[in-house]
Amino acid sequence: MKILKKLILSTLAVSLYCAAGCKEKAKEKTAESQIPTVETNSGMVSGTLDQGVYSFKGIPYAQAERFMPPQNPESWDGVRECNEFGPVARQVVEWIDESNMDEEKLFSVNVWTQGISEAKKRPVMFWLHGGGFFVGSSNDPMTYGEALAKKGDVVVVSVNHRLNILGFLDLSACGEKYAHSANVGMLDIVKALEWVNKNIAAFGGDPNNVTILGESGGGGKVGTLMGMPAAKGLFHKSIIQSGTLINVMDQEKSQKLGLAVLDKLGLSPQDAEKLDTIDYAALVKAGHEAVAEINGERKPGSPQMFGFAPSVDGVDLIKQPFSPGFPDMSKDIPLMIGSTLNELMPTVYGEKDLTMEQAKERLEKAYGDKTDHFIELFAQAYPDYTPQDLLSIDTVFRPFTIRTADARAEESEAPLYVYFLAWKSQVENASKGSFHGLDIPLAFYTVDLRPGWTGDTKEAWDLSDKMSDAWLNFAKTANPNVAGKLPQWDTYTEENGNTMYFDNQSKIVNNHDRALMSFIKPELGL
Repeated sequence: MKILKKLILSTLAVSLYCAAGCKEKAKEKTAESQIPTVETNSGMVSGTLDQGVYSFKGIPYAQAERFMPPQNPESWDGVRECNEFGPVARQVVEWIDESNMDEEKLFSVNVWTQGISEAKKRPVMFWLHGGGFFVGSSNDPMTYGEALAKKGDVVVVSVNHRLNILGFLDLSACGEKYAHSANVGMLDIVKALEWVNKNIAAFGGDPNNVTILGESGGGGKVGTLMGMPAAKGLFHKSIIQSGTLINVMDQEKSQKLGLAVLDKLGLSPQDAEKLDTIDYAALVKAGHEAVAEINGERKPGSPQMFGFAPSVDGVDLIKQPFSPGFPDMSKDIPLMIGSTLNELMPTVYGEKDLTMEQAKERLEKAYGDKTDHFIELFAQAYPDYTPQDLLSIDTVFRPFTIRTADARAEESEAPLYVYFLAWKSQVENASKGSFHGLDIPLAFYTVDLRPGWTGDTKEAWDLSDKMSDAWLNFAKTANPNVAGKLPQWDTYTEENGNTMYFDNQSKIVNNHDRALMSFIKPELGL
């Protein structure tokens, strides 16, 4: 009888345990199957819930007529389904199908978060895509915000906005109606930040803790926002990744270009309204011809800008970014800035048998009788260098990053942190080096979504774990230190040159390559 009683009790206990477990699993399943909805100031939106992260894609933040500043989107009744990315800006590229572009419907943001409609307010990371001011989109797998939202409990927002001739054709010489036309692409971003300010609390975000970040052209957009009065107060920290080359136009140049485009189309300034009905392809053709005639095409990596880009007009944009620092209006913004070892350089890591003599012979074409001095300075900066390194080192982004960091340290007491990515991708027999944009999947913790860049390896994941934690911590507290994973990372000054050197064994370096970069770019006065 006692044995039977014990058996009954044991069976009952197991049943109760299983029932409780089943209830928990059912509860989780129910939560996953529920359609999450959030009320925005334009209407209700629905999204999806996957592994604890809510995502809302293609939420409208604006609408706009061609060459006009963005306005609030039209409100809607009912629930708007936001499960798919919206269309992107019109552009001429091979990697985006034209069917995914829409001049009128591109104005959307994407949001990833762990919590909606709750009291907790999470830091917000507002991502700006690269591609200069000409191409690109926020619908790129390696910048999906799910991983960061899950890892760091932040809210990630990305945005699509007008680009190229539709975003930056200066028609201000044609009358007051077009006073803002040169900067509408950047005003779109300001409008998206306003949307964040008004709506992000409903997505579990803190509108008073917003970090703007971007790489390459996205980094240039971050720097540009730091000089736009309309953006003041809408963000509180900045991260600029390989973005310090993106200078913008001045009004004299941008107005001249705008009038040249009209001329190419057979229009006078009084006919500017006719541009509203001209086909995009015809606009692009006229724009290319006008740029080439006045200035020639800009090469990627060039520090000088001429083309369809923001213009310093004294109203929407008050100062050239990176010239060499930023306007006083942003002097209190904490900043993290950096670049990669090789950036856009055509690397020679694939030439495994390259000798020092062969490397020196090629270097002499650039440095002549100063080649030995270049190699001497290189050895001081990188004691373990290879012949391939000598020919593959970035000579543009890094010196301009140093110049910008020096100026920022002098003009502002806000926290300033500098990083340098030296880790080389192991993809394609380690021939790519530490190339332009490699820091994106590493910082977003998405190396699995771009294995062709980083390789989906333990080595890549280990570095990504550290870098993404640094980005997350900076977004949360304006301090990127990661205790137990990275060395102590102090703020930068021109004197200490304090820089986090990301590699398999990350370390702090102090002005390690200043002499080398000064030799390469003596005109910067580093």
